[in-house]
Amino acid sequence: MTEPSVPASPSRIWRFGDNIDTDAMAPAILMKAAPEVLAAHCLESLRPEFPSQVRPGDVLVAGTNFGIGSSREQAPQALRHLGVRAVVAPSFGGLFYRNAINLGLPVLVCPDTSRLADGAAATLDLENAVLQLGDGTTVACEPVPAFLREILSAGGLIPHLKSRLARR
Repeated sequence: MTEPSVPASPSRIWRFGDNIDTDAMAPAILMKAAPEVLAAHCLESLRPEFPSQVRPGDVLVAGTNFGIGSSREQAPQALRHLGVRAVVAPSFGGLFYRNAINLGLPVLVCPDTSRLADGAAATLDLENAVLQLGDGTTVACEPVPAFLREILSAGGLIPHLKSRLARR
């Protein structure tokens, strides 16, 4: 899975609250459905318009504990399928964080997301872990370690490992 194409223009921020669990991203009743079916219902219980209106390159900003709950690889997979560029939050469920990285979905820890308003334009600089808002201000996140950026730029853990093995 490669990184979704990112538009040259700024992306839209989609704002969600605290304690969003993986069940909201990947409803249990759809766990065996095709990825496009599952993605069509991602987060609809919280924002019914999200799956149909999110665009490739958009950034999801959440409150604390994003991705708590079940260890569902389908949760970050659904976000990737919808083209979400990255998830930014003060904290993540540990299993979700690792699953997201493994599937090539950037997740950035940002202690203060208060300036990241729903619907605002923003451009993500993953290498420097900075979101630049439409008004020119920047919001810094915790740096993503280089080894995780390598996994993300490869499109996830499996493509990264295949690439490494091919170089041997």
